[in-house]
Amino acid sequence: MSEGSTGNWDEEFDLVVIGSGAGAMTAGIVAHDRKASVVLLEKSDRYGGSSAMSGGSLWVPQSHFMAEAGIADDREDALAYLREITAGAVDAEKIEAYVDTAPEAVRYLSEHAHLKMYSMPAYSDYYPKAKGSKPGGRSLDPETFDARSLGDDLLSMKDQNPQMLVMGRLFMTIPESRTMLTRAPGWIGLMMRLVVRYVLDLPWRFKSKRDRFLAMGNSLVGMLRQAMLDRGIPLWLKAGAQEFVVEDGRVVGVVAEHGGRSVRIRARQGVVVAAGGFEGNQAMRDKYLPGPTRVEWSCANKSNTGDLIELARDLGAGIEFMDEGWWGPVTVVPGEENARMLVIEKSLPGSLMVNKRGERFVNEAAPYIDVVNAQYANDSEESPCVPCYLIFDARFRRSYPVGPLLPGAQQPDLFLGKLLRDGYLKKANTIGELAQKLDVDVATLEATVARCNEFAKTGKDLDFGRGDTVFDQYYGDEKVTPNPCLAPLAEAPFYGMEAYPGELGTKGGIRTDARARVLTESGDVISGLYAIGNCSSPVMGRTYAGAGATLGPATTFGYIAARDATAE
Repeated sequence: MSEGSTGNWDEEFDLVVIGSGAGAMTAGIVAHDRKASVVLLEKSDRYGGSSAMSGGSLWVPQSHFMAEAGIADDREDALAYLREITAGAVDAEKIEAYVDTAPEAVRYLSEHAHLKMYSMPAYSDYYPKAKGSKPGGRSLDPETFDARSLGDDLLSMKDQNPQMLVMGRLFMTIPESRTMLTRAPGWIGLMMRLVVRYVLDLPWRFKSKRDRFLAMGNSLVGMLRQAMLDRGIPLWLKAGAQEFVVEDGRVVGVVAEHGGRSVRIRARQGVVVAAGGFEGNQAMRDKYLPGPTRVEWSCANKSNTGDLIELARDLGAGIEFMDEGWWGPVTVVPGEENARMLVIEKSLPGSLMVNKRGERFVNEAAPYIDVVNAQYANDSEESPCVPCYLIFDARFRRSYPVGPLLPGAQQPDLFLGKLLRDGYLKKANTIGELAQKLDVDVATLEATVARCNEFAKTGKDLDFGRGDTVFDQYYGDEKVTPNPCLAPLAEAPFYGMEAYPGELGTKGGIRTDARARVLTESGDVISGLYAIGNCSSPVMGRTYAGAGATLGPATTFGYIAARDATAE
């Protein structure tokens, strides 16, 4: 922190936004449209952050996209749902601000900033038994965005996490991924269309391997980036904020390292911190998150190292939920920069997750945040659960993708080579032999598999209720009956891989109010300073409302922060 001087600025803007993800871009666009001058500061050499790497969904109740899809929703249901799942951990005014403003924010972006989304009628809220939940519609998925309009600027966007790409190269929307991964009718034709579209994108194919027909997180960021370019909003890459400048108790600017020099930037109307969490900072992970925890287990942007959370603390800002993450079980693939989250694999029939004793410990098809919470809760010296193990049989391997592996029908074991030789994937002719290779108790694993095979026959998981809810069944295989999430592990060979407690980003951060203003530990407002996204305390508390519960709040509170800052 440094003291400001009105005659000592290198650059001046009305609003300074630190970060370049969906929330940051929203704040910049909205502020610009309210006649404010804006700059976005991104400390890495790529824009988009974890937003670009993500699924790109927004969880927004009562949106006009829901109405267009013929799905009814109302304010009281949305409030009831969030109140129940957050269980009193989040200020009621903040929840109300989100529910009331999120529909307005996405409508604004759709009308003014290229945002094109569609409601997903079959994608349930994550807790369908909670009061006010909906069986689908609140999660919005980005439409495919033709990034040819971005030109070479696309090359500066953060790459999509490869687990969300076909063959690590081709984009697909979430419904398309479901069709592909469950091999639903029409999947072959869909695959061919994606390949042809990619190959015929000439002459771009000779310049880059990147697919320009973006989906998921890259699509969301691409739409917002196009809106920024339309407006001429400056985005500085390799511009890391170093400190806040304060005058008379108000944040009036920042000092950033840019172009090899220190730059003092005045912010006449405010500073919005949208710099992500601390998933890339091992020291902060060790200090705040449950253990064990590793940077290598994160699916998020490793450039997020919590710098701005620490800077805000130096100003006296409070912090909340620092022990939380947007959890999900992950597989760590040798040679890949980011972990891959096991979202679909854990729900498909014919797989199980077990601890070191060979016992199941959770409904594998439950929301991914619950799987990791169960992993930590059941981890002990007597019964280790970090890592746990995803096991499956030959039918599963042949039919479905797993982590980096394509279905065996497309990528036989013969072509796995190094992944099998180096032990990433274990393979055995019997469950007992697999247990030995995984160093899991043989008798217990054999008994666990035998019990679950009986569940598969009846379609009823008597231990954890796998497949009982519409959410469980979304990534099940409808061709498998009587339960699309259960099938026997009966066909040799059998396979296993380690699964770690990873995340899509850390969840805790700077304490904020319903207007996204930063608060001290005692609840006082730090004037001129706002925080949104994963560097701020989450409106979702310790839970996860549904797909898009990270980016929905990030964009909404970006909208709120920009309007509040420019209202003065």
